[in-house]
Amino acid sequence: MTTSAVATHPLQLYVGELRQLFDSMDPAPFRERDLDDKAAAYIVDSAREASSGAALALAVHLGRETGSKDTDALLRQAVREHFERRAAAKRRELRELLRTGRVSLLIGLVFLAVAIALANFLGGLIRGEGTAWLVKESLIIGGWVALWRPMEIFLYEWWPMRADARLYDRLAAMPVSLRGAEAGLAT
Repeated sequence: MTTSAVATHPLQLYVGELRQLFDSMDPAPFRERDLDDKAAAYIVDSAREASSGAALALAVHLGRETGSKDTDALLRQAVREHFERRAAAKRRELRELLRTGRVSLLIGLVFLAVAIALANFLGGLIRGEGTAWLVKESLIIGGWVALWRPMEIFLYEWWPMRADARLYDRLAAMPVSLRGAEAGLAT
């Protein structure tokens, strides 16, 4: 009997000092500080290279300072909270996009119905066969174009947002270890 282990994709981050990981403009205490945008982007980009089934693990290597169990715990909490906030924000953005899609779809369908009704009405009023055809087809095409945006939302735009939210969930749940300048702070 064989057991299948989930492969772990290690994310390695090298910084001189721990404070480089945090936004220098954020006045909040260390525990509540946001990750630096460049550090967070590096972590996300590195995680995107992993397969979706791979477990993620972040190892932060300090070049000029030593780590401690306290700073290790604070870093884990800061990374977890940062990516939890990003996942929640991405889910809010997705909900808003889907709401916009539903409203746009309703507006587009109403516009299409009005365009078809108007095309049929005007087609009966216009005497020239070619002109009547042109007016009818133009209105119907305009009605279908009104459905462009909701179709774009429901076919293409929602799934990358959902994938980002899932990635942020994986990043929030990943183990984080801190390795100080001295070789071998336990993980």
